[in-house]
Amino acid sequence: MSERLRHTPYDGSATPFSIGMKLLDLKDWIEPDGHIESHLTEKDRHFAERRDVVFREEMDTRAAQREVLDLLSVHLPERFPDIWRRDGNAMHVGASGRLIDLAADEAPLLIASKLVQEDLCLMRDGPGGYRLAAASLCFPSSWSLTEKFGRTLDGLHANVPGYENGFGPRMNRIFANLRTELPAQRLNWSLYADDDLHHPASKQRPRHWFDGEGPLSAFVRVERQTLRRLPVSGDILFTIKIYVDPLEALRDHADGAKLAAGLRRDILALNEDELRYKALLDSRVRVAQLLEDISGGIAP
Repeated sequence: MSERLRHTPYDGSATPFSIGMKLLDLKDWIEPDGHIESHLTEKDRHFAERRDVVFREEMDTRAAQREVLDLLSVHLPERFPDIWRRDGNAMHVGASGRLIDLAADEAPLLIASKLVQEDLCLMRDGPGGYRLAAASLCFPSSWSLTEKFGRTLDGLHANVPGYENGFGPRMNRIFANLRTELPAQRLNWSLYADDDLHHPASKQRPRHWFDGEGPLSAFVRVERQTLRRLPVSGDILFTIKIYVDPLEALRDHADGAKLAAGLRRDILALNEDELRYKALLDSRVRVAQLLEDISGGIAP
C-alpha cells in the first residue's frame, strides 16, 4: 500500500465544488494503509479525552449502528485477513496486539470506529431530508460535530459555495435514490499548513495558515468519502478517510509535475467565495508560485 499520493482528485479528472460521485466496488469499501496503527491510536486518544466532541448519537439509531458494526466485522477479516482477525466477539487489529471487544457495552458505531481509520457518519431520512443522526468524527476537515449534529444535508453544506443553487438538489436526489447494491464514492481536496488529522471548525482554529513570509509549507489533504445504504435499517453510512501529503512529495512522484500543474490550474480557477471556503483567498498567489516551481512550468 502506497504511503504517498494514493488519491489525486486534482489530476484534472474532476472539477472543484462538484459532486464527482462514482460507483464503488464493495470489496474496496474500506481502505487501510500503513498509518493504521497511528491513526487508531489517535482515535483512542480523542475518545478518551473528548468523547462528546468526536462522537454523537440519537439513541434510536443503536440498531442501525449495530448493523454497521456487523457489516464491518464480516467484511474486514474476509477482505484483509492480514490486518483483521476475528476471534469470537473479539477483533484483533494489526500487528500491535490491538484487541477490540465487539460486544462491549457502548455505542456500536463507536466500537466500529475503533476498527478502521475511516470516520463513520450515519445519515437518516426524515421530514427535512437526510440528517446526521449518529457519527464518530475524529478527523474533521474544518467543521464541528457539535455544531453540525442533527442537521440535514442542506444544513451541513450551507456554507459550501454553489451548494444551494448548484449541486445541492442533486446531492439530495443521490441520497434519496441510493440503492443498497450500488454504493458510491467521491474524492475532494483542500490545502493545510500541517499534517494534523484533527482539524475542527475554523472558528476554533483560524485558517490563516499561509500568511507571512518565508518558505511555504503546505499539505494537500484528500478526503475519500463513501456512501452505502444499509440493507436492514435503510439508513446511509457515510465514511470519510483522510490522506495528507506534503506538496513537496509531488517532486518525487512520477506524474508530480503534471499533478502540481493541475492543482495550480484548479486553484487559479476558483472564484472569491470558493477561495475563501478553502482558506486560500489571501494566499492563492504564494501557493500557485510553489506549485509552478514544482511543476517546472509545464502545462496541466
